[in-house]
Amino acid sequence: MLFVATGVAGRYPDPGNHTQAIVDQVAVLRQDAARAGQILGVASQTFLDFPDNRLDTVPLMDLAHSLKRQVLAIRPSVVFTHHFGDYNWDHGRVHEASLMACRANPGEFYPQRLYAYEVLSSTERAPAVPSRAFMPNIFVEISATLETKIEALRQYASELGVYPHPRSPEAVRHLAGRRGSTVGMRQAEAFQLLRELHW
Repeated sequence: MLFVATGVAGRYPDPGNHTQAIVDQVAVLRQDAARAGQILGVASQTFLDFPDNRLDTVPLMDLAHSLKRQVLAIRPSVVFTHHFGDYNWDHGRVHEASLMACRANPGEFYPQRLYAYEVLSSTERAPAVPSRAFMPNIFVEISATLETKIEALRQYASELGVYPHPRSPEAVRHLAGRRGSTVGMRQAEAFQLLRELHW
C-alpha cells in the first residue's frame, strides 16, 4: 500500500506557519494507517511524502518515476489507483502517474490489471459531467468483509465524519448496499477497469 502525499498539509492555507502541527498530525495519521493496515492484513506500507493537495507543484514525471520504483520493487499483478475524475486534484495526478508507472513496455515488468476505485467525499463530489464520471464495471461482493472495512476506517479518527458525511460508517454501508443492489448483490465495492491483459 502506497501513501503518495501526507494528507494533512493541504488543510492549512500557509503550511509553513504550521510546521510542527503538520508533523504531529502526520505522525498520528501514520499510526492510524498502521492500525488500519493490520486490520486489513496489509503486507507493507510505504509513505512517499509528496506535498498534500499540492501535487500540481510536482512534475508529473517525478511522481511517475517514484511510483515506477515501487512497481518494480513490489511487482504487483494488480494495481488499484484513484479515479481520474475525483474532486481532489491530487487524486487525478496520482491516477495519471500510475498509468505512466504501469505502462506496458516490452521487456519491462508491468501489472496485468489496473483498476480505479472511488473515494467517498471525493469521487461523488466531482462535477456532474461525463468526462469526470465514475463508471464502474467491476463489482465485488463484500458482505463478509464490510464490517472489517469499517473497523479499519474507524482507525482514522481525524478522517471520519458524522452521518450524513460521506466518510461515516453509515455512508460506507449505504454505498455498499447501493453498489450491490445494481448488480444483484447485497453489498459490493465497485471499480472501473482501466486495463486487463491476457497472454
